[in-house]
Amino acid sequence: MPSTKFAIYTALGANLAIAATKFIAASITGSSAMLSEGIHSLVDTLNEFLLLLGIKRSQKPADENRPFGYGKEVYFYSYIVSLLIFSVGGGVSFYEGITHIQHPNTIEDPFWNYIVLGIAFALDGFSLVTAIKAFNTQRGTTPFWQAVKDSKDPSTFVVLFEDASDVLGLIIAFLGVFLGHQLQNPYIDGAASILIGCILMGVAIVLARESKSLLLGEGADPEISNQVRALTIQSAKTVQLYNQLTFQMGPEQVVVIQQVKFNSNLSGEQLIQAVSDLKQEIIEQVTPVSNVFIEPV
Repeated sequence: MPSTKFAIYTALGANLAIAATKFIAASITGSSAMLSEGIHSLVDTLNEFLLLLGIKRSQKPADENRPFGYGKEVYFYSYIVSLLIFSVGGGVSFYEGITHIQHPNTIEDPFWNYIVLGIAFALDGFSLVTAIKAFNTQRGTTPFWQAVKDSKDPSTFVVLFEDASDVLGLIIAFLGVFLGHQLQNPYIDGAASILIGCILMGVAIVLARESKSLLLGEGADPEISNQVRALTIQSAKTVQLYNQLTFQMGPEQVVVIQQVKFNSNLSGEQLIQAVSDLKQEIIEQVTPVSNVFIEPV
């Protein structure tokens, strides 16, 4: 989680500074692609605030209203972020591109566009490298797309995909400004804005799908389930594990429900103690597990 927060703070600082400079450059040069990039960075800045809010709220302790904690708050805000990327980032960029094609405006002097794009590329590139390191730390040796699919912490890959789309959008914006100016063709600039919008919408769809799956409820990682199963079976007072259900309630919160057959020679008090000891052992040795419910069979 600390590496995730660092990646988010890095992206937040970069996007806030870049958004301001992009809007200034767009107002000076009249570039549609630059305006789209400014909107993109502004939306990304808001997204980072929402992700940080989701992380903070997800760490609230359990109470009567939320007996299993607030872990899914981060899933909810990640889903909101994906919707914002699609509707505001992608939709506005697409609309701006269409408008620019309908009412073309040739870029007279792209100097400030190039300056802003160069600064933005350096800052977004640094933010992307930070996000990649955080995600690689989380995924270990798991293949990239499999790690995205299996990840229980969407804030990490949301920032990664945001930064990647930022860098790609900057390259497209540069090509739109450069070719539009060199060929004196304002339609290229508008087309670049439309392409940036399409990329943002595509990224948003991927993020929404993954966040939705976590929000609706997923089981714990198979490795976590296997660790719990091994501890249960190895217990001296356990005869057999009949059934196991797991629920991912947050990035670091897993609920386990098990049906376990204990030794038949245990007294009532010994059975209660055996259940209590097994619960405590699972919670202590399997870090993400926060709640364990055991039904003796």
